[in-house]
Amino acid sequence: MGVPGPFPGSAGRPDAPVPDREEVDRALARLGAEYEALETSLLALQDHAGRRLLEGAGLTGVTKERWAGAERAIAELWALFDAYTEVLAAARKVRARRRWPSAGDLAELAELLWDGGVAVPAEAGGAPGERIGLAELVARMNGRYARSLDVIVAADAVWSALPARIDLLAEELRRTRSLAHSVGVRPGEHPAGDDLERITGELARLRERVIADPLAFWKASPEGSAAPGGGRPDTDRYDRAARALEDIRREIAAVLDVRQDAERRLMLLRDVLSRADRTLTEARQARGEVLAKIAASEVPAVSGPSTALHEQLAAAAEYRRRAQWHRLSPLLDSLEERAEEELARARESLTAVTAPLAVRAELRGRLDACRARVARQGLAADPLLVERYDVARRMLWSAPCDLRAAEQAVWRYQEAAAEALVPEQRDGREEP
Repeated sequence: MGVPGPFPGSAGRPDAPVPDREEVDRALARLGAEYEALETSLLALQDHAGRRLLEGAGLTGVTKERWAGAERAIAELWALFDAYTEVLAAARKVRARRRWPSAGDLAELAELLWDGGVAVPAEAGGAPGERIGLAELVARMNGRYARSLDVIVAADAVWSALPARIDLLAEELRRTRSLAHSVGVRPGEHPAGDDLERITGELARLRERVIADPLAFWKASPEGSAAPGGGRPDTDRYDRAARALEDIRREIAAVLDVRQDAERRLMLLRDVLSRADRTLTEARQARGEVLAKIAASEVPAVSGPSTALHEQLAAAAEYRRRAQWHRLSPLLDSLEERAEEELARARESLTAVTAPLAVRAELRGRLDACRARVARQGLAADPLLVERYDVARRMLWSAPCDLRAAEQAVWRYQEAAAEALVPEQRDGREEP
């Protein structure tokens, strides 16, 4: 689609007060070329696709206002061009009178070509009796041409850029809505479904506004370019809708991932909760053992399995059965985190309730290790050591076991063993 070039200019009158024949002929040749350029530009403007669209559109807003002004300017352009045509035809007629123009002919030609020989028509905005030179007439045409072309080029640029992109995005939106519906993302049931409805309405309103008022979506060049159509289409609203749709597509993709991976994740959740339940059962059994075997010890209570987590797991399985993937997705994310926390809590509970048994086992180990050391030194039959060992052993291997008293007994045995071993070690060093 061609865009008309800059409107041609016009030279002023030579400095000489009365032109000679050669000057007149050169001026007529230049004006003839200028006439053809003017006509070409006007016809290109008339045939511009943007102008034809503007003429047939139901315009509103700023576009309606500016196009009304542009239409007046285009009408004035043709009126001024007609005046230019008449003056050029009159000048050519005078020049054709004789091969060597008389002084009167030259004066008449100077008046037509340089000295205000154009009567500005009223339909071109001329004042009563106003006459101007061809240079001024062309300057006026240039101004009206630039203003008109600026409106046409800007509107055409917006219409060329935005409606097609909006239509493509609307088609993509239609496919996304169909996919969303298949995974249960529907208006009133999921926020993304509501967002899809909102974007659908926004695109419809945007397209209607772009068609009726394209210049409302035109950003003039910040550099203030004098070229017609200096600027670019304003795509901010379109870009926001496109970004919002992309966000929804990512969310739906996540829901699809949930659908494809739901069974595996549900199995893992069941396994984690089952391990947590077994650990809590083991902790309760261990607590009973501790209470039976360990005296004077505070043993923390053990809670039962989390009813809420099992209910939510059952709800997740139901969502999967009903293909409600949009509801399953956030529930699985929450359940996976809470199930791991539940397993960690069960393990901590088991550790806490079995701590007294661990202490008893550690004391038993210390007692046996010390007795083995004494036996290696040949002091196993020492009456004091035998007595203290038996006391500590009875405490540690009887139920319920008083851990505090047993610890004291083990310490007394270790102390006696240390005292018995010191002389033996000293005597060993004094031997030759």
